Amino acid sequence: MTTITHGFELLRDEEIIELKTRARLYRHIKTGAEVLSLENDDENKVFGVNFRTPPADSTGIAHILEHSVLGGSQKYPLKEPFVQLIKGSLHTFLNAFTSPDKTTYPVASTNLQDFYNLVEVYLDAVFHPLITPHHLDQEGWHYELENPDDPLVYRGVVFNEMKGVYSSPDAILGRAAMQGLFPDNAYGLDSGGDPRVIPQLTYAQFREFHTRYYHPSNAQIFFYGDDDPTRRLELLDSVLRDFDAAPVDSNVPLHAPFSTPRRLTVTFGADGEADLTRKSMVTVNWALPEVTDPSLRMALSVLGYAVISASSSPLRKALVDSGLGEDVSGGLSGYVRQPTFTVTMKGIVSADAGKVEALILETLEKLASDGIEPEMIEAALNSIEFSLRENNTGSFPRGLSLFMRALQNWNYGRDPLQPLRYELPLAVVKRRLAGDPNFLGTLIRTYLLENTHRLTAVAEPDPAHNQRLAEAERQELDAAKAAMTPDEIERIIENTRALKERQQRADSPEDLARLPSLKLSDLDRVNKTIPIAVSDLDGGKLLYHDLFTNGIFYLNLGFDLSGVPQELLPYVPFFGRALLEMGTEREDYIKFSQRIDRKTGGVWHSTYLSEVRGQETPAARFFVSAKATVAQTPDLFDILRDMLLTVRLDDRERFRQIVLKSKARRESSLIPSGHAYVRDRLRAGLTTAGWADEQMDGIEGLFFVRRLADQVEQEWPAVLEKLDAVRRALIGRAGMVVNVTLDADNWATVQPQLAAFVRELPERTAVSLPWQPSLSGVDEGLAIPAQVNYVGKGGNLYALGYTYHGSIHVINNFVRTGWLWDKVRAEGGAYGAFVSFGKQSGVYSFLSYRDPNLANTLKIYDQTAEMLRKVDLSNDELTKNIIGAIGDVDAYQLPDAKGYTSMVRWLVGETDESRQQMRDEILGATTADFRKFGEALQELNQQARVVVMGSADALHAAGETGRALKVTKVM
Repeated sequence: MTTITHGFELLRDEEIIELKTRARLYRHIKTGAEVLSLENDDENKVFGVNFRTPPADSTGIAHILEHSVLGGSQKYPLKEPFVQLIKGSLHTFLNAFTSPDKTTYPVASTNLQDFYNLVEVYLDAVFHPLITPHHLDQEGWHYELENPDDPLVYRGVVFNEMKGVYSSPDAILGRAAMQGLFPDNAYGLDSGGDPRVIPQLTYAQFREFHTRYYHPSNAQIFFYGDDDPTRRLELLDSVLRDFDAAPVDSNVPLHAPFSTPRRLTVTFGADGEADLTRKSMVTVNWALPEVTDPSLRMALSVLGYAVISASSSPLRKALVDSGLGEDVSGGLSGYVRQPTFTVTMKGIVSADAGKVEALILETLEKLASDGIEPEMIEAALNSIEFSLRENNTGSFPRGLSLFMRALQNWNYGRDPLQPLRYELPLAVVKRRLAGDPNFLGTLIRTYLLENTHRLTAVAEPDPAHNQRLAEAERQELDAAKAAMTPDEIERIIENTRALKERQQRADSPEDLARLPSLKLSDLDRVNKTIPIAVSDLDGGKLLYHDLFTNGIFYLNLGFDLSGVPQELLPYVPFFGRALLEMGTEREDYIKFSQRIDRKTGGVWHSTYLSEVRGQETPAARFFVSAKATVAQTPDLFDILRDMLLTVRLDDRERFRQIVLKSKARRESSLIPSGHAYVRDRLRAGLTTAGWADEQMDGIEGLFFVRRLADQVEQEWPAVLEKLDAVRRALIGRAGMVVNVTLDADNWATVQPQLAAFVRELPERTAVSLPWQPSLSGVDEGLAIPAQVNYVGKGGNLYALGYTYHGSIHVINNFVRTGWLWDKVRAEGGAYGAFVSFGKQSGVYSFLSYRDPNLANTLKIYDQTAEMLRKVDLSNDELTKNIIGAIGDVDAYQLPDAKGYTSMVRWLVGETDESRQQMRDEILGATTADFRKFGEALQELNQQARVVVMGSADALHAAGETGRALKVTKVM
């Protein structure tokens, strides 16, 4: 008998034991929309809608529509309902993604009413968006012209976002590889948009794309968590019943296999004055047949980890040892219909691409014939199994991770529950491996060596690349303007004016009132605290957090960084890598790395640096962190003991490989993470902690690693002595902080093991060496070969006499989601704009991301003070910003993150009482607080320093506007 509830037919009702979850799959009878409803006790509720959206060209239509549908709908005709939700909800996730063949709209919240509000707004947004020509203009592209004699320019958020993407060598290579591997279907196009093609998109195409694909008959809808499962269907039917079923052709066909492997070469922007000899990259990619068997998918994942993804993988080792390049990555990817297998090497001589390809094939042939070491296979199995059982998705909601996993099948008409189950596929793979020692070798031969659907793509640096793009764009715009009549030019001027007027026009109180929102009375007045017990431990401190972790032991060993002399600080990250990647007295780095993967859930290193309010010296720690099941803890402590007491630092060749890998990764992160480098550079000129962080991981750290690569070759004994000096300064019990997160019953088992381990560490006299940083106050330009800018400005409010008050979090929410969103993003065309405040340091900073502007963005930053001094907020607007600030304070965390956060608060002296005072001040924020803070910002305008990362031309041009920057070439 068919079960029908609120217009939905129940297709399946099953338990997913691995997730302690009941899964029910429904079909909406009237429209055919499918719903996957997962029911469990997770308070972090998730909802999502997915549409299959294969593009027909590279105009970025799917991406631009993803931005635009969240810009007003029939029930909520606001400029930016999405921004109102960011500003005034308790969301734990709120975003949307465009993939090569699908567009996904997920939200999450732990507050039930807030969750329903988000669901309601998102449903109206995707099925009934306004999507006017102005939406395409703002989010996609438009001609901008304010005066008839001005040069015509392109503006648009996605246009500039994708200019940033196409400035990244990694992104250029990755896109070329995907498009070259699947030239004859949707994957051969760029769903995100190629900036050279985006201006071909018309409004008629834009509307038609929504009509065709954003229909319930083409939708997969997802719910997860502890909300009422029947209410889910009721909410959906109230929206879907207005539609009828419709045929939607959104299938991406399988690509015909290549008869022979193919090759292609692309270029990326580079500095013509730099040595570009070893700046090329090569990637070898295979398209696999569609995989419908979950055991085969699991086996291929194990294969990818064992062969290339782990630091101890044999193919990775062969490539690294060859000396042909600086960094290696790769593995299996399954986010499109046909999985791909990729091996990439960076930092090569372009002429050596063929050698890299030959070595990859030769090594795979050897592994297929001779097999893979049993220890490597065990390491791969344990790592994958631990990850699946832990289900630790960090700040990403667990439910959203499951939605994306389900879509690996669901988006292609396959079983959505299959990817959520792992026990049987894992057992099958273990059984196959036990019965056939060459099981993985057979997979290598079948899916890689005998698979001719292979592409080798090479990316080469070209100093003229960005200039060619800029000149082509300028010629295109000049030709377009020359072909326009005076009336057409006037219409563009009028459209520019009308768009700006719309962007600057405030939503009416009546329209704002339509948006469902929480009230202050819905908020908890009291902070949620994290349990912490502090005790002495052999010259250090033990911090213990009694939290349920599902039997996983989380450990952070915090060594005192303040005892490291300042000239040795840049060596600290490399000492951390050496601990993990150099091996020990009894094992080389391959065997040691395999042991970590076989016997634990992972071991890693990090640093933590923060000013402490009211204290001259910063909190400074070097962490070795780890996680393992309670049963694995004896092995974990053996590993940590070997690592900390017997690390081998004297293998010059291995250390050289580590340095080159670090150099390549830092350089490739510059363009994708330009705003983070600018932020750190700002802080480096304002605080001791910021300065120290910059020496290790910022632009100064990048300059250091380049020097270090030469020093390893020419002055190895001196380098080795410095590494050993770091070891002697760091490793010891004195002043150490040991942070443990685990439930009390299991802690009773682990505590004696931990105590015995700590006793074996050297005593080391605690020495604090005050660092004497040289803080730079000059305005800086950091030159990189990019088509966009990252603009920062900041200063220290405490130095100007500002006294911390919790209302600053409400004010920052308003500045970020209102003022900067409107001025820098919507009007200016930048992809993002942020403001941040360091409660311990007093550093207040503005940042923009993938920004076509420079001087105008700085002007907006400076206008923020005057805006706040004159602001007149309605009660509703103030309430929304208070709610958003509380949402940030109450950010959802998994147990390991809670334990780490509690430790950080202890390190900087932040008590539960001070945090409650902060919450009270947030809840009691007034318009007067905004205006008073505007006065503080006004003073900061005069004192703040500027750091901008962008092209050399853009940085030098800033001087013509009166903002002279000291320009440093970074790339």
